Amino acid sequence: MAFHPKDGDRRCAICATVGALVLVASMAGCSSTTGGEPPCFPPAYSLTPTEAKPGQSVTVAAPDADCNPRYGKNARIQVSVTDATGAEVVTTTSAMNDAGGFTYTFVVPARTAVGDAAVTAVPYNIDWCDDTGRNNRVAGARDVPFVQVSCAMPAKPLAITH
Repeated sequence: MAFHPKDGDRRCAICATVGALVLVASMAGCSSTTGGEPPCFPPAYSLTPTEAKPGQSVTVAAPDADCNPRYGKNARIQVSVTDATGAEVVTTTSAMNDAGGFTYTFVVPARTAVGDAAVTAVPYNIDWCDDTGRNNRVAGARDVPFVQVSCAMPAKPLAITH
């Protein structure tokens, strides 16, 4: 069988069409029949400042997630501060929006030991990690595919000085 230039053009067109169909089909796997999106994780949070003395204010904040975590209108963030001796010196909850965004400011307690403290901020009373192979936040999400992850507690360092 001889190769003709028009045959090559036809093969390229067929390959491009098949490639486009495969791309569209693979993108359909990112949604469920319930109309939802894949679950997503809390947005990364930040501390300002990252060094403080007892009596100074520190702000813990996160922007809205780039995905739709669906925390709900009454969502809360749990903020904890553990000082260099291992004592939990702050543990509280604060308002968080449906997309995971929040801002919480606390005053470093006088009893906080000098050294490196750890600040954690995770969605309150929610399986925020979803490493079980199922989404515990969204009803009917069994059909929504996602990647399981390690659920090490996220912590930010806060240097406590005097």
